[in-house]
Amino acid sequence: GNGASRCFGVMPPRGPNAACVVSLIDRLVHRCEWVLIEGESGTGKELLAKAIHQASPRKGKPFIPVNCGAIPASLVESELFGVEKGAATGVDAREGYFEAADGGTLFLDELGELPLPVQVKLLRVLQENEVTRVGARKPKRIDVRIVAATNRSVVDEVAAGRFREDLFYRLAVAVLKLPPLRERSGDVGLLVDELLKQVNQEAIGEPGYRDKKLSAGARSLLLTHPWPGNVREL
Repeated sequence: GNGASRCFGVMPPRGPNAACVVSLIDRLVHRCEWVLIEGESGTGKELLAKAIHQASPRKGKPFIPVNCGAIPASLVESELFGVEKGAATGVDAREGYFEAADGGTLFLDELGELPLPVQVKLLRVLQENEVTRVGARKPKRIDVRIVAATNRSVVDEVAAGRFREDLFYRLAVAVLKLPPLRERSGDVGLLVDELLKQVNQEAIGEPGYRDKKLSAGARSLLLTHPWPGNVREL
Protein backbone atom coordinates (compact mmCIF):
# COMPACT_ATOMS: atom_id res chain seq x y z
CA GLY A 1 0.00 0.00 0.00
CA ASN A 2 2.93 2.41 -0.33
CA GLY A 3 1.38 4.14 -3.33
CA ALA A 4 -1.88 4.67 -1.48
CA SER A 5 -0.15 5.90 1.65
CA ARG A 6 2.03 8.37 -0.27
CA CYS A 7 -0.85 9.78 -2.31
CA PHE A 8 -3.28 9.83 0.60
CA GLY A 9 -0.70 11.58 2.72
CA VAL A 10 -1.57 14.79 0.89
CA MET A 11 -5.13 14.47 2.11
CA PRO A 12 -5.72 13.65 5.81
CA PRO A 13 -2.29 12.50 7.05
CA ARG A 14 -3.23 12.62 10.74
CA GLY A 15 -6.03 11.69 13.08
CA PRO A 16 -7.93 8.44 13.78
CA ASN A 17 -10.27 8.83 10.80
CA ALA A 18 -7.37 9.23 8.37
CA ALA A 19 -5.45 6.35 9.92
CA CYS A 20 -8.46 4.06 9.60
CA VAL A 21 -8.98 5.01 5.95
CA VAL A 22 -5.33 4.47 5.02
CA SER A 23 -5.28 1.15 6.88
CA LEU A 24 -8.43 0.05 5.07
CA ILE A 25 -6.93 1.00 1.69
CA ASP A 26 -3.93 -1.18 2.41
CA ARG A 27 -6.22 -4.13 3.12
CA LEU A 28 -8.80 -3.71 0.39
CA VAL A 29 -6.62 -2.64 -2.52
CA HIS A 30 -5.76 -6.22 -3.50
CA ARG A 31 -9.06 -7.79 -2.39
CA CYS A 32 -12.07 -5.69 -3.33
CA GLU A 33 -12.96 -4.85 -6.90
CA TRP A 34 -15.78 -2.55 -5.80
CA VAL A 35 -15.26 0.39 -3.49
CA LEU A 36 -17.76 3.07 -2.49
CA ILE A 37 -16.48 6.42 -1.20
CA GLU A 38 -18.77 8.81 0.67
CA GLY A 39 -17.79 12.36 1.51
CA GLU A 40 -18.74 15.99 1.13
CA SER A 41 -17.83 17.85 -2.03
CA GLY A 42 -14.18 18.84 -2.06
CA THR A 43 -12.91 16.22 0.39
CA GLY A 44 -10.75 14.52 -2.24
CA LYS A 45 -12.76 11.49 -3.34
CA GLU A 46 -11.16 11.37 -6.79
CA LEU A 47 -7.67 11.65 -5.31
CA LEU A 48 -8.48 8.73 -3.02
CA ALA A 49 -9.78 6.72 -5.99
CA LYS A 50 -6.52 7.42 -7.84
CA ALA A 51 -4.57 6.31 -4.78
CA ILE A 52 -6.45 3.00 -4.74
CA HIS A 53 -5.76 2.54 -8.44
CA GLN A 54 -2.06 3.40 -8.19
CA ALA A 55 -1.57 1.02 -5.25
CA SER A 56 -3.27 -1.86 -7.06
CA PRO A 57 -2.02 -4.34 -9.68
CA ARG A 58 -4.01 -2.28 -12.23
CA LYS A 59 -1.80 0.81 -11.84
CA GLY A 60 -0.33 0.47 -15.35
CA LYS A 61 -3.81 0.37 -16.89
CA PRO A 62 -6.29 3.22 -17.54
CA PHE A 63 -7.86 5.24 -14.75
CA ILE A 64 -11.05 6.73 -16.20
CA PRO A 65 -12.91 9.33 -14.09
CA VAL A 66 -16.57 9.98 -14.93
CA ASN A 67 -18.80 12.63 -13.37
CA CYS A 68 -22.20 10.97 -13.59
CA GLY A 69 -23.98 14.19 -12.71
CA ALA A 70 -22.47 16.02 -15.69
CA ILE A 71 -23.84 13.64 -18.33
CA PRO A 72 -27.28 14.53 -19.80
CA ALA A 73 -29.84 11.87 -18.88
CA SER A 74 -30.46 11.05 -22.55
CA LEU A 75 -26.78 10.25 -23.10
CA VAL A 76 -25.86 8.38 -19.91
CA GLU A 77 -26.36 4.90 -21.35
CA SER A 78 -24.36 5.53 -24.53
CA GLU A 79 -21.58 7.33 -22.64
CA LEU A 80 -21.16 4.50 -20.15
CA PHE A 81 -21.74 1.48 -22.36
CA GLY A 82 -20.90 2.72 -25.86
CA VAL A 83 -22.79 2.76 -29.15
CA GLU A 84 -22.87 0.19 -31.94
CA LYS A 85 -22.51 1.37 -35.54
CA GLY A 86 -25.93 1.84 -37.07
CA ALA A 87 -27.73 2.17 -33.73
CA ALA A 88 -29.29 5.26 -35.30
CA THR A 89 -29.02 6.94 -38.67
CA GLY A 90 -25.49 8.18 -39.28
CA VAL A 91 -24.17 6.88 -35.96
CA ASP A 92 -20.67 5.36 -35.92
CA ALA A 93 -19.41 2.81 -33.44
CA ARG A 94 -18.04 4.34 -30.24
CA GLU A 95 -16.75 2.73 -27.09
CA GLY A 96 -18.11 3.83 -23.74
CA TYR A 97 -16.32 4.52 -20.50
CA PHE A 98 -16.46 0.88 -19.42
CA GLU A 99 -14.60 -0.29 -22.51
CA ALA A 100 -12.13 2.59 -22.21
CA ALA A 101 -11.33 1.46 -18.67
CA ASP A 102 -10.92 -2.23 -19.58
CA GLY A 103 -8.14 -3.72 -17.48
CA GLY A 104 -8.03 -0.65 -15.25
CA THR A 105 -10.26 1.37 -12.93
CA LEU A 106 -13.48 3.25 -13.66
CA PHE A 107 -14.20 6.03 -11.17
CA LEU A 108 -17.91 6.85 -11.11
CA ASP A 109 -18.24 10.16 -9.28
CA GLU A 110 -21.64 11.37 -8.05
CA LEU A 111 -23.05 7.91 -8.60
CA GLY A 112 -26.39 8.88 -7.04
CA GLU A 113 -27.14 11.06 -10.07
CA LEU A 114 -27.59 8.03 -12.34
CA PRO A 115 -31.22 7.49 -13.44
CA LEU A 116 -32.84 4.36 -12.02
CA PRO A 117 -33.12 2.58 -15.43
CA VAL A 118 -29.36 3.03 -15.94
CA GLN A 119 -28.75 1.71 -12.43
CA VAL A 120 -30.45 -1.52 -13.51
CA LYS A 121 -28.10 -1.90 -16.47
CA LEU A 122 -25.09 -0.97 -14.38
CA LEU A 123 -25.97 -3.72 -11.92
CA ARG A 124 -26.04 -6.26 -14.74
CA VAL A 125 -22.63 -5.09 -15.98
CA LEU A 126 -21.19 -5.59 -12.50
CA GLN A 127 -22.79 -9.00 -12.12
CA GLU A 128 -21.85 -10.40 -15.52
CA ASN A 129 -18.57 -8.56 -16.20
CA GLU A 130 -19.80 -7.72 -19.67
CA VAL A 131 -21.18 -4.64 -21.38
CA THR A 132 -23.63 -4.30 -24.25
CA ARG A 133 -23.36 -1.24 -26.45
CA VAL A 134 -26.51 0.66 -27.37
CA GLY A 135 -27.84 -1.01 -30.52
CA ALA A 136 -25.69 -4.16 -30.13
CA ARG A 137 -27.02 -7.70 -29.81
CA LYS A 138 -24.01 -9.33 -28.22
CA PRO A 139 -22.25 -8.25 -25.02
CA LYS A 140 -18.51 -7.76 -24.70
CA ARG A 141 -16.46 -9.14 -21.83
CA ILE A 142 -14.70 -6.52 -19.72
CA ASP A 143 -12.39 -6.50 -16.72
CA VAL A 144 -12.92 -3.26 -14.81
CA ARG A 145 -12.54 -2.25 -11.20
CA ILE A 146 -15.28 0.11 -10.03
CA VAL A 147 -14.61 2.85 -7.51
CA ALA A 148 -17.78 4.88 -6.99
CA ALA A 149 -18.26 8.08 -5.01
CA THR A 150 -21.09 10.22 -3.76
CA ASN A 151 -21.53 13.31 -1.61
CA ARG A 152 -24.77 11.85 -0.23
CA SER A 153 -25.53 9.02 2.15
CA VAL A 154 -26.33 6.08 -0.11
CA VAL A 155 -28.29 4.42 2.71
CA ASP A 156 -30.56 7.49 2.83
CA GLU A 157 -30.85 7.49 -0.98
CA VAL A 158 -31.92 3.82 -0.90
CA ALA A 159 -34.51 4.56 1.78
CA ALA A 160 -35.86 7.43 -0.33
CA GLY A 161 -36.17 5.19 -3.40
CA ARG A 162 -33.61 7.13 -5.43
CA PHE A 163 -30.97 4.41 -5.43
CA ARG A 164 -31.40 0.70 -6.02
CA GLU A 165 -30.78 -1.40 -2.93
CA ASP A 166 -29.35 -4.32 -4.90
CA LEU A 167 -26.84 -2.02 -6.64
CA PHE A 168 -25.82 -0.57 -3.28
CA TYR A 169 -25.09 -4.03 -1.87
CA ARG A 170 -23.10 -4.91 -4.99
CA LEU A 171 -20.95 -1.78 -4.69
CA ALA A 172 -20.64 -1.62 -0.92
CA VAL A 173 -18.06 -4.38 -0.57
CA ALA A 174 -15.90 -1.67 1.00
CA VAL A 175 -17.25 1.72 2.05
CA LEU A 176 -14.84 4.57 2.80
CA LYS A 177 -16.10 7.73 4.47
CA LEU A 178 -13.93 10.80 3.99
CA PRO A 179 -14.36 13.24 6.88
CA PRO A 180 -14.78 16.95 6.07
CA LEU A 181 -11.83 19.25 6.69
CA ARG A 182 -13.57 20.97 9.64
CA GLU A 183 -13.33 17.63 11.50
CA ARG A 184 -9.59 17.39 10.75
CA SER A 185 -8.31 20.67 12.21
CA GLY A 186 -4.90 19.15 12.87
CA ASP A 187 -4.47 18.50 9.14
CA VAL A 188 -4.96 22.08 7.93
CA GLY A 189 -1.45 23.24 8.79
CA LEU A 190 0.10 20.25 7.02
CA LEU A 191 -2.07 20.78 3.97
CA VAL A 192 -1.18 24.48 3.88
CA ASP A 193 2.53 23.63 3.97
CA GLU A 194 2.15 21.04 1.22
CA LEU A 195 0.12 23.32 -1.04
CA LEU A 196 2.48 26.26 -0.51
CA LYS A 197 5.37 23.96 -1.41
CA GLN A 198 3.57 23.02 -4.64
CA VAL A 199 2.91 26.69 -5.46
CA ASN A 200 6.59 27.51 -5.07
CA GLN A 201 7.72 24.51 -7.11
CA GLU A 202 5.38 25.41 -9.96
CA ALA A 203 6.61 29.04 -9.99
CA ILE A 204 10.32 28.24 -10.20
CA GLY A 205 11.70 29.58 -13.46
CA GLU A 206 9.07 32.27 -13.86
CA PRO A 207 10.34 35.86 -14.27
CA GLY A 208 10.69 37.61 -10.93
CA TYR A 209 10.21 34.37 -8.96
CA ARG A 210 10.51 34.70 -5.20
CA ASP A 211 9.95 31.92 -2.68
CA LYS A 212 6.54 32.57 -1.12
CA LYS A 213 5.98 32.38 2.63
CA LEU A 214 2.99 32.89 4.89
CA SER A 215 2.94 35.50 7.61
CA ALA A 216 1.88 34.45 11.10
CA GLY A 217 -1.41 36.31 10.66
CA ALA A 218 -2.16 34.63 7.32
CA ARG A 219 -1.44 31.19 8.77
CA SER A 220 -3.65 31.91 11.77
CA LEU A 221 -6.48 32.95 9.43
CA LEU A 222 -6.14 29.72 7.46
CA LEU A 223 -6.04 27.57 10.60
CA THR A 224 -9.21 29.09 12.05
CA HIS A 225 -11.27 29.13 8.84
CA PRO A 226 -14.11 26.50 8.83
CA TRP A 227 -13.42 25.46 5.19
CA PRO A 228 -16.99 24.66 4.06
CA GLY A 229 -15.54 23.80 0.62
CA ASN A 230 -13.08 21.36 2.22
CA VAL A 231 -9.72 20.63 0.59
CA ARG A 232 -10.91 21.99 -2.78
CA GLU A 233 -11.54 25.39 -1.21
CA LEU A 234 -8.17 25.35 0.53
